[in-house]
Amino acid sequence: MSFNKKLGSYPGILITISLTVALFLIGFCGWIAISSKELIKYVKQNIEVQVYLDRELEKSELDAILKKIESLGFAEIKNGKPQITLTSKEQAADIFYKDTKEDFKDILGDNPFRDAFSVRLKVENITEEKITLIKTEIEKIQGVFEVEYAKDFLKGIISNVNKVYKVLALIVVIFFVATLLLINNTIKLALYSQRFIIRTMKLVGATDFFIQKPFLFKGFVQGFIASVISILLIFLTKYVSTSQIDGLNLIQNNTGILLLFVILLILGPTIGVLSTFQSIVRYHKMDLDKLY
Repeated sequence: MSFNKKLGSYPGILITISLTVALFLIGFCGWIAISSKELIKYVKQNIEVQVYLDRELEKSELDAILKKIESLGFAEIKNGKPQITLTSKEQAADIFYKDTKEDFKDILGDNPFRDAFSVRLKVENITEEKITLIKTEIEKIQGVFEVEYAKDFLKGIISNVNKVYKVLALIVVIFFVATLLLINNTIKLALYSQRFIIRTMKLVGATDFFIQKPFLFKGFVQGFIASVISILLIFLTKYVSTSQIDGLNLIQNNTGILLLFVILLILGPTIGVLSTFQSIVRYHKMDLDKLY
């Protein structure tokens, strides 16, 4: 009796644990990818173009320049208002003094700074080509002396974005393939202990679907449980990380993370059912001699 009991055992807990670990690794990489995308977006949103103006401009001329910059449509809109701020040369001098504690007036005798507009661009405009175009267009406006932006910093961000996404995508693909192989082999070994039961049911006239149904149901339940556990683990990891690392909560995309959870919730049962189906069909078609 002990032999038969062992023969009929099905390591469902082992399958669930294996699938949980695999789904957690996939979900964790997905969360890192979403956070990385939000970090890049956050950095881009804080890139500003500095528009330095000619000296001794009247207020009416400043207002005219502001309206022309707004009409170009490059600036980010927040609460219905373009994100363009004016920093006067007096304000720039005060900022310089607070940062350096040096009074340039004692040396130069005059304020060397210029009035400047800081233009926060739309995220879709943060490319080298578009910013070059923006710079050219703004410099055509009468009263604009020069347009500057953090060119090297921007170039570094743009060049690294694709590298980050490619690496993360490669990691996710590797984990996904490893998951399929791991779960497929685990379920195959689990069904190996059931091969005589499957063959016996086949010999007494049971249909393929009748034989497959309880195993497929187990695969679905194990996949669903693994998905739920992996989602809870990722949520817990996210909660601990955001509470311990300052600023990490600023780059969390709740919509993207919710979509990730839905994908995991679908992926687990799908892998469980498909891997079980693939393995059980193998024993349907196997010759009796090969079962031993």
